[in-house]
Amino acid sequence: MTAGPLSSAQVHEYETNGYIILRNLFDFDEIEMLGRSAKEDRVLDQHSFGRDDGSGGNVRLSLWSEPGDNVYGMFARCPRIVGAMQQILGGPVGHYHSKMIMKDAKVGGAWTWHQDYGYWYDVGYLFPQLASVMIAVDKATKENGCLQVIKGSHRLGRINHTLTGEQAGADLDRVNEALKKLELVYCEMNPGDAVFFHCNTLHCSDQNQSDNPRWAMVCCYGLVGNDSARDPLHSVPFEAVMQVDDSAVRESGAVRFGVAEDNNIFLDPITHLGEGVASA
Repeated sequence: MTAGPLSSAQVHEYETNGYIILRNLFDFDEIEMLGRSAKEDRVLDQHSFGRDDGSGGNVRLSLWSEPGDNVYGMFARCPRIVGAMQQILGGPVGHYHSKMIMKDAKVGGAWTWHQDYGYWYDVGYLFPQLASVMIAVDKATKENGCLQVIKGSHRLGRINHTLTGEQAGADLDRVNEALKKLELVYCEMNPGDAVFFHCNTLHCSDQNQSDNPRWAMVCCYGLVGNDSARDPLHSVPFEAVMQVDDSAVRESGAVRFGVAEDNNIFLDPITHLGEGVASA
């Protein structure tokens, strides 16, 4: 097994269930810094865009391709994240993209049932050797639209997806059959907790009708060597993430988006809407 922060029992749990929640992966000071940085970051806000959920709600997110050298990049490149991804994917990993999900109080939209590989398959990835991690910036609860997963659903393989509003959702007949046999799990998390999930794990989230926001940062990775010749987001093969020391997370709070290089890494919502972009 590739060396990393997960025990063999935790890797087995991920392989069995298609997801694993790591509690307190980031401490109070680290996650408070991430939340403050994101919510005060005017550039991040200016590059945000909405996704219609087909039911009158809207999911707001900002999306970028390169992890970068700012506070967000230090989270995406730290050994706690990258090391765990290497263990669950079985080798060196490349950064696919990161995004900040801004599910604001009272107005944050839902995300329909889907698999991330439902997007990535369509842009040419042959193998489901990709995974995502959602880091809770705010407390995530049933009331404010936390992530929901179907335990063990990664073993179903890829399910066909169709458009619902501006989101590609999995065939609901198959999802409903899966729910008769597999457990629905609400991934309620405190700030600093993180959930890692397989690209074929069915997941969704409800609208946020509470008084509390549910912001989360999602980082996606692919196994080096699992490339696509026609992915509009990645014209060159994955290169292994350049990891930083874990201490870099705490030291990065003053560096946010804003310089020209940072502005250039945001993905255009018009060009890339629906292309390899999944969320919850």
